[in-house]
Amino acid sequence: MGETIQLNLALILFLPWFLILGALYWLFPRQPRPPARWLFDTATLVVAVVAFLMGIHWAHANADPGYGRMWAQVLATALGYGIFLAVMTVAFFVRRAWLRRLAPH
Repeated sequence: MGETIQLNLALILFLPWFLILGALYWLFPRQPRPPARWLFDTATLVVAVVAFLMGIHWAHANADPGYGRMWAQVLATALGYGIFLAVMTVAFFVRRAWLRRLAPH
């Protein structure tokens, strides 16, 4: 397996799941949809993927080789997925609070 593929294996394997989560985040709630929301949602998804990539590359670089070659992949996958979900969760609650302030009472 090539070095580039090995470093990004977690992204390759999680990409379909990230697309599903990203689509659900993007589509719901359906209203309101001001232009600022499009920008916020786009930035959130980009930050989540970039943070995921930084996390998996950090994990590969810092995994203890004494536990075997597979440990780097396990650590990278677990850490990266946790980072992705953390970014998406924070953004979900920030967006929800923001949209509630925009909604007419």
